Amino acid sequence: MKKMTIKDVDLKNKVVLMRVDFNVPMKDCKITDENRIIQALPTIKYALEHDAKLVLFSHLGRVKTEADKATNSLAPVAARLSELLEQKVTFIPETRGKALEDAIKNMNNRDIVMFENTRFEDINGKKESGNDPELGAYWASLGDVFVNDAFGTAHRAHASNAGIAANIKTTVAGFLMEKEITFIGNAVDEPVRPFVAILGGAKVSDKISVIENLLNKADKILICGAMAYTFYKAKGYEVGTSKCELDFVDFAKGLLEKANGKIVLPVDTVVVSEFKEDADSMICDVDKIPADKMGMDIGPKTLDLFAKELVGAKTVVWNGPAGVFEFDKFAVGTNGICKALAELKNATTIIGGGDSAAAAIKLGYASKFTHISTGGGASLEYLEGKALPGVEVINNK
Repeated sequence: MKKMTIKDVDLKNKVVLMRVDFNVPMKDCKITDENRIIQALPTIKYALEHDAKLVLFSHLGRVKTEADKATNSLAPVAARLSELLEQKVTFIPETRGKALEDAIKNMNNRDIVMFENTRFEDINGKKESGNDPELGAYWASLGDVFVNDAFGTAHRAHASNAGIAANIKTTVAGFLMEKEITFIGNAVDEPVRPFVAILGGAKVSDKISVIENLLNKADKILICGAMAYTFYKAKGYEVGTSKCELDFVDFAKGLLEKANGKIVLPVDTVVVSEFKEDADSMICDVDKIPADKMGMDIGPKTLDLFAKELVGAKTVVWNGPAGVFEFDKFAVGTNGICKALAELKNATTIIGGGDSAAAAIKLGYASKFTHISTGGGASLEYLEGKALPGVEVINNK
């Protein structure tokens, strides 16, 4: 990797500012999925083992009003991190000020301080998400080294990543950031071929740039999810009441022409009369969708087709579920793709975050993939070939 990592700097006696992604799902102020905390542990432990004074910070949820503070405090996260590390994590319920400064000043090597949700700074003007120069400079002044391990926010230039980096001499990647850059970056820029991309989800409009970028790089692009119905419309098929972006039908038609056979569409679909979990369903070929039905999942013929397209693949990137996987009845296609990828031999398999990652975890296939990205939006923009602000600011080797 061309970027510096935490292993490239001396951490002993240094105040290490570490941007982590602890934007975990919460219910009634309790963590419901601690995967992002677990993913950050290797970098945290490394810093402590190398005698750093560690200052952690993250955003959590959406904070627009004072009332939002009550449900978006990082205090429960600090408490859980303390349990996982089996050591004290000093939580400062502020984002700036004397209490935070004194806590850092009084740290010993291997101590941990975590300060409050960086988005609390957005209540009176978007200082965090707007990359306020004064805020970035202030946070940078609190430490000696900046470690960015939050890939999930790397596609945004915020005060807590780009702002700090602009005001501190040394910015390096943590292990999670390094892993994301290596796996997703290499998959797109230097894939071991054959390289197959599987793109699902609801909208073609969300994946326009991804499809265009991957047409130049992938050997095959397998399309699934609701976005497939826009492609069917482009082919002149009836799509019934299925989700379809009429504004993008011409665009989809152009993509199919440009693809020269690289784009593979589903050949059958599971349809229903109404959008509900226990709706009666039937399977039909994609050119025979009844006018009063809507598509909810790919069918068995499509799973067979996709499995054949994956035979021999050496690099596979998957972003977006194949159907309405939240409903067990219509998770068959997504489950089938998970299974097919899990059984691939000698292949690098990468899930690009978001719903497809949630699906793989929910369906019990997480351990079967080479890498599951922690950043849905960031991984999507990486697949588009965009430069990510949070990655760009990391010092080059």
